[in-house]
Amino acid sequence: MATILSPTQRRPARHDAAAALASGRRVLAQEAEALAVVARELGPSFTDAVDLLGQVAGRVVVTGMGKSGHVARKIAATLASTGTPAMFVHPGEASHGDLGMITAADAVLALSNSGETAELRDLTLYTRRFAIPLLALVGRAGSTLAEAADVAILLPELAEACPMGLAPTVSTTCMLALGDALAVALLERRGFSATDFAVFHPGGKLGNQLKRVEELMRTGADLPLVAPDVPMSEALLEISRKAMGCVGVVADGRLVGIITDGDLRRHMGPELFHASAAAVMTPSPLTIAPRALAVEALQLMNSRSVTVLFAVEDGRPVGALHLHDCLRAGLA
Repeated sequence: MATILSPTQRRPARHDAAAALASGRRVLAQEAEALAVVARELGPSFTDAVDLLGQVAGRVVVTGMGKSGHVARKIAATLASTGTPAMFVHPGEASHGDLGMITAADAVLALSNSGETAELRDLTLYTRRFAIPLLALVGRAGSTLAEAADVAILLPELAEACPMGLAPTVSTTCMLALGDALAVALLERRGFSATDFAVFHPGGKLGNQLKRVEELMRTGADLPLVAPDVPMSEALLEISRKAMGCVGVVADGRLVGIITDGDLRRHMGPELFHASAAAVMTPSPLTIAPRALAVEALQLMNSRSVTVLFAVEDGRPVGALHLHDCLRAGLA
């Protein structure tokens, strides 16, 4: 008896590397061109959508079926992480009880290239019945979804990258990019800051990037500090004890200078041990605020070729941050 292979079991003709590379480049070029068209044609419907979403007291409920649904999940996650409360609701599940998740204070953002997705019908009718704002990312102007929506952002008429023109590729890329555009426009409208971002991203690489100097800096007895009139023999001992490769010079509680390895090399000689810290120090050292982001401190250290920054408040040293502290925190 003959064996019948499913489409996924049939082995396609072998293509060489050049053909695969050409295919990949063609798809990327086609999608890049599509995004350029979307950007050029973006207009009043986008600003209307931002205005509407910016006034929502509840959440933005993002929905879509199939590939559009996967994109909708990502858009909901991006909105939520950038200051716009959002969640994904599956349109099929909505018809079986999940409509209860959507309140009159919310808005619905529905994704559908055709605008005729059957699974969106009940959800669309629900928004109309209870006067819940409905926005659409849709590919057809005269479609059911576009006509029902309060605001419809239309995708340009663009062919999919799939050779058969069937698999959602260009359309889903454009939807994803428009979702990002909405999230960023809302972020900027709200004045969402790095501090706010840190609240929603406490873990992982992003969390590390948003740590502040005061979270990493050394304080109290770990600070290498001496008075201006201290002899360098004592200042050198302080440098060794605190193991930061430098010592801050403090007068009347204020940081007036710093002594680094470079200063020691410039003053190297028999008289060094008898000189005062004030005679060797570099005055008005580079400093940073304790509330500054640690990545800012790292960038400052890299740009000025230094390895230590003192954190000061009103000129008074409250901490010191070493390049190694940043590395240990995973900032580089």
